[in-house]
Parts: sequence; structure tokens; C-alpha cells
Amino acid sequence: MATRSFTVGDAADTTVSKVTDKVTETATQVKDKVDANRNVAAQGLEQAASTIRDKADSLPGGETVTDLAHTAADKLTATAGYVRDTDVNTMMADVETLVKKNPGPALMAAAVVGFLVGRAFSGND
Repeated sequence: MATRSFTVGDAADTTVSKVTDKVTETATQVKDKVDANRNVAAQGLEQAASTIRDKADSLPGGETVTDLAHTAADKLTATAGYVRDTDVNTMMADVETLVKKNPGPALMAAAVVGFLVGRAFSGND
């Protein structure tokens, strides 16, 4: 009768499996939370678009500024529709495609977002 001894490799495999399961569980929870809040985000974008439209005609700068404001409001409305109608997995695939097609601007955007997030959490204001 052969007995199997427990090795360091077995312990490592068990640990990796547990970590993988936890990461998968956390990712699923985050995805579910984002999916649950897509409608709220879309409503916020639509509210911003509405506010811009309401104020566009009273902005200084004439017709050019008014047209830019309406264009921005239209983009916000379109983004609200995208957020409302697109699940997280599809959004992530879209971001991946965008980054692959535009790596330089994507890197710059990531740096700016990283800077802003770091600044928001630094508390050195």
C-alpha cells in the first residue's frame, strides 16, 4: 500500500488555487456592483447633459461656444446610453480595443487618471 506524502509543491498548488478562487470571487463581486450601478451613472450623465443644454445659450463666447456646449451635451447623452445598455464585460473589451488602437493616448490618459486619483487620496491639499 503506497502512501502519498504532502509536499511543498502540493501546499503551493493549494495556496494558488485558493488565491485564484478569491480573485475570481472578488472580480465577480466588482462586476456585479458595477453592473448594478450602471443605471445610476447613466442618469448622472444625462443630468449633466441636461444642465449643459439649459446653460448653453447663456454662455459667453457666442455661437461657437453654444455649439460646443450642445455637442458636449450630445456626447454625454450618447455615453449615458452606452453605459446603460452595455455590460461590464463588453465595456472592458471595448477599452482593450481602444487601448490597442491608441496606446500613446491611452497611456497618457492612464497617467492623468493615476495622478488625479493619487492626488485625491493624498490629503495634502
